[in-house]
Amino acid sequence: MDPRSSLHPARRPLTPALRALRLCLHLLMAGLLVLAAVRAHSASGTAMAVVTGAVYAAGSSLPSVRNSQRAAAVWLTALGLSWLVLLFLTPEALWLAFPLYFLQLHLLPARWSLPAVALTAVAAILSYVGHGAALNPGVFIGPLLGAAVAVATVLGYQALYRESEHRRRLIEELIETRAELAAAERHAGTLAERERLAREIHDTLAQGLSSIQLLLRAAERVLPPDSPAAGHIGRAREAAQDNLAEARRFVRALSPPDLEHGSLAAALERLCEPVTGVAPGAGPRVRFSMSGTPVELPTPYEVALLRIAQSALANTVRHAMASRAEITLSFMGASVTLDVVDDGRGFDPSSVRPSSDGGFGLPAMRSRAESLGGTFTVESSPGQGTAVAVSLPLPAGASA
Repeated sequence: MDPRSSLHPARRPLTPALRALRLCLHLLMAGLLVLAAVRAHSASGTAMAVVTGAVYAAGSSLPSVRNSQRAAAVWLTALGLSWLVLLFLTPEALWLAFPLYFLQLHLLPARWSLPAVALTAVAAILSYVGHGAALNPGVFIGPLLGAAVAVATVLGYQALYRESEHRRRLIEELIETRAELAAAERHAGTLAERERLAREIHDTLAQGLSSIQLLLRAAERVLPPDSPAAGHIGRAREAAQDNLAEARRFVRALSPPDLEHGSLAAALERLCEPVTGVAPGAGPRVRFSMSGTPVELPTPYEVALLRIAQSALANTVRHAMASRAEITLSFMGASVTLDVVDDGRGFDPSSVRPSSDGGFGLPAMRSRAESLGGTFTVESSPGQGTAVAVSLPLPAGASA
């Protein structure tokens, strides 16, 4: 950030404090010019004080002086020359050095303003001596002390302003982060509620309709062909079948977006892409593989396996400092298994505690697997990488 931006009116809106400081500077310059004009012992001194005031007023009213360093340098040069002439004519012009310090520090970059302040102080000291004043420490201390006060004031204000701007940006970033976090939490809550509804529909309504259909089919088999109840049972079985199909459509509609446009294997393969496609060295290289003959899985199974893979891979990216990771989906007759293995720094599984924010940690993954009758295991040790494995029994009726 340009160090002058804290004072330059063209670079930021003027606050009430800055307006008051600028007004005080104008009043100080005007008062000192009036003093120099009144105390001048010649008409030329009075006239030069008026000329200096006109140069100052013209530059203060020009927007180009506030917007351009070149224009500011030209104006300060003209003002400085008129001040030097006035300084030659009357010793009272010495006091104008103090507001000139602030103008130079205000409008010029540090590489120009500090030498300009030093030259102004030297000119004030030489003028004081040239007008016949006796040499004493006060001749040097006054202008130099004024210059030091001006430099310290401006640099101190700039430091405070930079700190204020830094805090303002941090607050803005915090507000943006909170908004993004709230949106992410709402999205996560929506997905979690969709998954819960899908699981409830599958585990209660769909299973109940399936059981009703099986019972009605069994009743049809034991009824005589000419039984008057056979037609009613057949229509009831058809209604149960239609409603079961509708329930399954609801479950599919409530499934995670990752599963809406493809299979579980495709969703797991897409899960690897953001990690490997960010930037070289930004994360582990992730590879997906599948073994066995794929079978159609119920939506809760697909959701659970996908979420566990997401959580395990997220842990690998955030904590493992791994260079490689592999996701493997295996269909083994009566069960389906998901393995997430990395070559990271590992950890001690016995030291893991439940996440305080309820996030997708190891306990959450274990709970998700066990809710479907499966098993969840973690193998890891410091420096030896990590292997996460979940195995779910295939439901009755799952087929290739």
